[in-house]
Amino acid sequence: MSDTHANQRGSVTRLQPVAAPPIDEHTASMIDLLQEHLRLAREGKLRSLAVVSVSADGSAIGTQWSCDSGDMASLIGKLTVLTHDLMAARK
Repeated sequence: MSDTHANQRGSVTRLQPVAAPPIDEHTASMIDLLQEHLRLAREGKLRSLAVVSVSADGSAIGTQWSCDSGDMASLIGKLTVLTHDLMAARK
């Protein structure tokens, strides 16, 4: 093994296991979803991502995104469809 590989291997930070499991199944589902997207981003399989978050008490809604400029219109269209689906499911 070359010195370069040895140095790279030494710089890897080990992840620590989570001491307490998520509070409930809903929280665990959100964490699983985020972890899946993190994995895809690390593997270079994502170029755009949009996130809508709602605070636990429902008083705050936030939107965040990171997208390729060519994806903006398509991403807005997908979010519009999602909005309509969510509103229809609420009835």
